[in-house]
Amino acid sequence: MSDFLYFISEILWGSVMIYLLLGAGIWFTWRTGGIQFRYLRHFAKSLRKSVTPANDGLTSFQALCTSLAARVSGGNIAGVAIAITAGGPGAVFWMWVAALVGMATSFAECSLAQLYKSRDENGRFHGGPAWYMERGLGMRWMGVLFSVFLLMAFGLVFNALQANSLSLALHQAFHLPKWLIAALMAIATLLVIRRGMKGVARFSQWIVPAAAGAWVLTAAIVVLLNLPRLPEVMTLIFKSAFGWHEAASGTLAWTMSQAITSGFQRSMFSNQAGMGSTPNAAAAAASWPPHPAAQGIVQMIGVFIDTVIICSATAAILLLSGVQDYNDASVNGVTLTQQALSTLAGNWASGYIAIILAFFAFTSIVANYAYAENNLRFLTRSTLRHQPLLRAGTLAMVIFGVFAALPTLWQLADIAMALLAMTNLIALLLLSPVVKLIADDYLRQRKLGVKPVFDVTRYPEIERQLTADSWKDLPRE
Repeated sequence: MSDFLYFISEILWGSVMIYLLLGAGIWFTWRTGGIQFRYLRHFAKSLRKSVTPANDGLTSFQALCTSLAARVSGGNIAGVAIAITAGGPGAVFWMWVAALVGMATSFAECSLAQLYKSRDENGRFHGGPAWYMERGLGMRWMGVLFSVFLLMAFGLVFNALQANSLSLALHQAFHLPKWLIAALMAIATLLVIRRGMKGVARFSQWIVPAAAGAWVLTAAIVVLLNLPRLPEVMTLIFKSAFGWHEAASGTLAWTMSQAITSGFQRSMFSNQAGMGSTPNAAAAAASWPPHPAAQGIVQMIGVFIDTVIICSATAAILLLSGVQDYNDASVNGVTLTQQALSTLAGNWASGYIAIILAFFAFTSIVANYAYAENNLRFLTRSTLRHQPLLRAGTLAMVIFGVFAALPTLWQLADIAMALLAMTNLIALLLLSPVVKLIADDYLRQRKLGVKPVFDVTRYPEIERQLTADSWKDLPRE
């Protein structure tokens, strides 16, 4: 089974997904006039009033933290280690490239999710790729297909993977029995997910910034203590990225294709740009200013935070420790990162990483569930009669992940990512004229010096596709 999954993953990621992701990122960068470079200065304005409570949806800050909860996970620690061992230090460079071009794709998908969102029976917003596939493209069948893929990936496979990473770290650091880890995780997960997207968002807005900040601060201290070696590490990253790093004693040589494939795989698993997951959180926000592009800008910053900042923090620790010279395929990514930090900072590091990873993995699990529940709502047309079944499946996969084999889980995750991304990217490319319209409308109002407000009456064709109450009474102070 593992060999078959590996074969499918290699076909999807060997060429198809690399070209599709890179092509989509470049396309949206061009169509939006370099959105990820031009609009960064508006990030603070988009978040300035985002902490004000909103009755009709999440605040922009809550939506950002929810998306970061799903993004910032075991992949930021274990995944980076796997990328470096599989593709060499050059994989880090291609992770950065994937993130920078992926920011434009993230803007596109999150802006569309905001535009085509709808309200539930309680007046709260819901939306995501399934909604813009149904309303923007008139293809409900495509939305159903996407929702099924997302339920399988985020409701099941990814949660098992996060549980696996968490259990490995806790077992390695504290020698806790796996049955105890599984029981504690299942109970804690149930306590959070029973409150739905709103509860997950409130939980994430406190935990995610603290855990991510602690990890980045740790890496910064490690870099400062090893500052003379930093130029050597940066040179190694760039040389390996293009296959220029020569084989030496005890060191492997990696090809450029290995670096690109590993970098793109792990970058996408981490920042999820183009996968169609983050729009589920973006659509739930009552965006400020009241314009779809504002939430798109906030969410594309999440890609930068996740990959260029947090993943780079992990990469710095790994490369400064000399992990690129370590050639033991039996050692998993979590253990390798624990060993790397222990080499640089002492034996206490193993337990510290286990605690950080526990927060990362747990917040990812509950955010993944929120995404899955949102798409269950789409499939059942706003009713959640199958919610208990989804919760039971999520808890079962969390428990299963504690005991499962790691290689099989990573292969399943890679295949699930590819299926989600292909469906979502096709829809995004078909809706690219709408993405350009949103970006141009936002920038036009910014240039005029007025608060951007999306006036749907200016665009009758789009207005007919939206729910009647999704963009009414937008101006607010």
